[in-house]
Amino acid sequence: MPDDRARSDEPTRLAETVVPLFGRQLDAFTPVDWPDRSRVDLVAGVAAQDDCAVYRFHGDHELVVGSDYVRGPKFRLYEMGYLDEYDLGYYLVAANLSDIAAMGAKPIGVLSVVRYPPEMTDEVFRRVLEGIHDACAASGCLNVGGDIGGAERLILSASALGVCPAGGALFRTGAKPGDAICLTAPTGFAGAAMAYLRATDPDPGIEEEHLGTMLDYWRRPEARIDSGMALSASGVVTSCQDTSDGLKAALEGVAQAGSVGVEVREEALPIPGAVSAVAAHLDLDPLAVVLGDSVDFELVFTAPADQLAALSDDLDFHRVGVVTERREVVLVRPDGTRGALPGKAWRHAPADVRA
Repeated sequence: MPDDRARSDEPTRLAETVVPLFGRQLDAFTPVDWPDRSRVDLVAGVAAQDDCAVYRFHGDHELVVGSDYVRGPKFRLYEMGYLDEYDLGYYLVAANLSDIAAMGAKPIGVLSVVRYPPEMTDEVFRRVLEGIHDACAASGCLNVGGDIGGAERLILSASALGVCPAGGALFRTGAKPGDAICLTAPTGFAGAAMAYLRATDPDPGIEEEHLGTMLDYWRRPEARIDSGMALSASGVVTSCQDTSDGLKAALEGVAQAGSVGVEVREEALPIPGAVSAVAAHLDLDPLAVVLGDSVDFELVFTAPADQLAALSDDLDFHRVGVVTERREVVLVRPDGTRGALPGKAWRHAPADVRA
């Protein structure tokens, strides 16, 4: 028989888990100050136990808000035992903050929704909340509220809040013919991990050298917040999108939003060693893994080629292609032949089961 003492009610979980983890936020929040003396302060967070968090704005800002739901126990790697409840909470925050990063904004808070089944113990509930807490801390923002309560299974959703100076938000629209297409870091790690583990065909070399790194893209994903803010501050970026649906989907999104085309140079696409190893082991096209529905939370952005030097020296990126007038998204191979981008872009269809 389950021990009922291991499962408390919602008010108890709020008082004994949520508030101790997320309290004292007025002291923890670092006010956001811009050079024009505009400022954002947190007035009320979780510790107030009120209906909403409250921020006070001084001067002109753009408020950036996004929401994302993740599948909770329906994550394939969770079902396979490679992710735990802490990892799910951590992933929830990163997925939401990645959208803030793509807009070039500084995150100021996360609102999380954690709905749990009757059999979930206080210990497991706490692991979810600790994952949320630690992901927020790693990204320099706070979980300032949200909702907890019962449901038929674990359900995780969140909203992220960010700010940037007036006129500083980045959008998917805006890419112009002749712009360079750039990527903040190589993609394909998360997709390679999924392909390898689903194949159930172990390889000692991959297990020892690459598996831990690949799984970190699921367990400890990182939203590219600093990169997004640097892109916004440069004043030269014409469009930006994250790769949460895969690199191919991001490139197609930038092209569609800007009514332009995209040419990607095959030799310019970085292929990580882990991806090459998994592709060779499973007889896959490594480009299909790099471009496909791998959830790596990198940023794709465009900027005039002659203004890339204006980007911060601290910003690492790969120049992978060019924006064209011809409205097609193609891969240009070293011999000059052109073809469709390999890989499967993620599509949010009701019947799909992700990760």
